Amino acid sequence: MTLNEVNEETRSRMALALDVDDLVEAGRLGRRLFPWFSVAKVGLELFAASGPEAVGTFIDQGYQVFLDLKLHDIPNTVGKTARVLGSLGVSYVTVHSSGGIDMLKAAVDGLNEGATAAGLTPPMVLGVSVLTSEKSATPEKLQERISNVVAADCGGIVCAASDLLLVTEQAPELLSVVPGIRPEGVSNNDQGRPATPSTAIQEGAGLLVIGRAVTASADLEQAANAIALEVSDAL
Repeated sequence: MTLNEVNEETRSRMALALDVDDLVEAGRLGRRLFPWFSVAKVGLELFAASGPEAVGTFIDQGYQVFLDLKLHDIPNTVGKTARVLGSLGVSYVTVHSSGGIDMLKAAVDGLNEGATAAGLTPPMVLGVSVLTSEKSATPEKLQERISNVVAADCGGIVCAASDLLLVTEQAPELLSVVPGIRPEGVSNNDQGRPATPSTAIQEGAGLLVIGRAVTASADLEQAANAIALEVSDAL
């Protein structure tokens, strides 16, 4: 695979984490890295800085948008918020699975209602299991949160690569979204349970969330291409 020659199967497994507070900078990153990534992740930092405009920017660039706000509140508040987010055209929205089944269901219902009213396809709810900044997650805690995600009819789960085996055993139908991706030789930063791209794919990850391993690199395109090659080889 040479630079810019990325097959769609590989590209569909890669989400670009745009964890910056400047939409102009984020948009520049999105344009440069579009050949390698099919999904743009808009997190709290960028959404706080730019709001729904950030979503529109990356939809216009051709990305599916992964809105990583990790909703966690009483079901009524989450449901009303999700209804608004569902009208934005995003493809994925994160919700903390620790909030319980009722809260997760409120998110699913709210997103469906908002998207349907806007004539859009409802986004997939991704239940956040245990943050990857935590060094470990007990099997009991993880099993409970997987159960919450399944019971609420969420489509996917966000988990560390080290948790994929349990997720696959308990709920193979879920899309497994794995952050904390770090190629060999790249700093772990604040990730407590990182994994290489190939390890995550081999363990069953459906979508890899890749941020600083590319965006903090001196050569963005070469870093993205190297990860894409590793993913392609692991598929």
